[in-house]
Amino acid sequence: MILKKLSVINFKNIREATLELSPKLNCLIGNNGQGKTNLLDAVYYLSFCRSAFNPIDSQVIRHGEPFFVVEGEYAPDNAPAGVPHALVADVQNENAAGSGLLNIYCGMKRGTKKHFKRNKKEYKRLSEHIGLIPLVSVSPSDSFLIEGGSEERRRLMDVVIAQYDRAYIDSLNRYNRALQQRNVLLKQEEEPDAQLLDVLEMEMGRQGEAVYRCRSAFVDELIPVFQRIYRFIASGDEADGESAEEVSLRYVSHCQRGPLEEVIRRDRAKDRAVGYSLHGIHRDDLEMQLGGYQMKREGSQGQTKTYVLALKLAQFDFLRQRASSTKPILLLDDIFDKLDAHRVEQIVRLVSGEAYGQIFITDTNRDHLDRILAHADMDYRIFDVVKGNIQSREICSDKK
Repeated sequence: MILKKLSVINFKNIREATLELSPKLNCLIGNNGQGKTNLLDAVYYLSFCRSAFNPIDSQVIRHGEPFFVVEGEYAPDNAPAGVPHALVADVQNENAAGSGLLNIYCGMKRGTKKHFKRNKKEYKRLSEHIGLIPLVSVSPSDSFLIEGGSEERRRLMDVVIAQYDRAYIDSLNRYNRALQQRNVLLKQEEEPDAQLLDVLEMEMGRQGEAVYRCRSAFVDELIPVFQRIYRFIASGDEADGESAEEVSLRYVSHCQRGPLEEVIRRDRAKDRAVGYSLHGIHRDDLEMQLGGYQMKREGSQGQTKTYVLALKLAQFDFLRQRASSTKPILLLDDIFDKLDAHRVEQIVRLVSGEAYGQIFITDTNRDHLDRILAHADMDYRIFDVVKGNIQSREICSDKK
């Protein structure tokens, strides 16, 4: 999908903005704290029905205002023909007799629930929207993937898989409901109903193993793509298997210990003592390694940033091939800080290629963006962002 037009009202520090966007490169220039990231978050919101940074919807409403609105107008991109997943196929049929454009609207008043609509029809369940507009976001906060807890790394897997596998979302939701109910029983002062625990553990085992299979297959396919992209950014040679910086991923799950239902059930007494479930796919982790050691202990700032960026770009490549017949939108927020000139040049070469579709990129000055524009013959628009006000500065739409 290509986001042709974006309208934002009272979203974070943005009072009002209506932007006509480039189908290829959209550059947002401004000092820190001016609203560049907030605009990217509005684009993210239209894909995932939520902010990338704040799960409480009411807190994205601009201070002192009663509501917010984010609305996008999308058009199909020119990705190679393929077999789109069911959701994209439905939208293509939906738009066949019309303009071919897709309108996505989200609005919310304080004290009420948000309304999310596709072509003016409100979704009954927001999960029905996930995957329609594939998107990958790279931001400074991604360092938590390495420095933070396992929840961040599970979310990384979930966000990608959910964009192409609807059954995965259902299994994950069913597992989480059973987990929550089991934890409630474990916290009771009186002895919980053993038969009810049996039922919940059976559900956790069945749904958890379905989630595990999806995550395991995803990681197995992601690793070689991730390693190739990291080598390219770090050394400049995608085919070079002998890099001074060998990176890897290792998926760790309790499902690897045997049938998950049995793993959960045999420690029921211990779970009862602590008051929550110690085993299950809610404890899965994705170990991130550099040279065979944990990345968070070994990596420099530049290596850490390269690692996370390569991981996100590998997700982009994965989604491009698996999610649908449309290229994902790519959000690059302040990605050049703490990278040496060589790595910046390699990233520029990579994202300027034909594999990438519409890109949004932020920076505090034009130096890096000018290098991108000089490297590739592409359509672009540049916007100045000052205190939440966004103005178009430069347009180039005659490039091929």
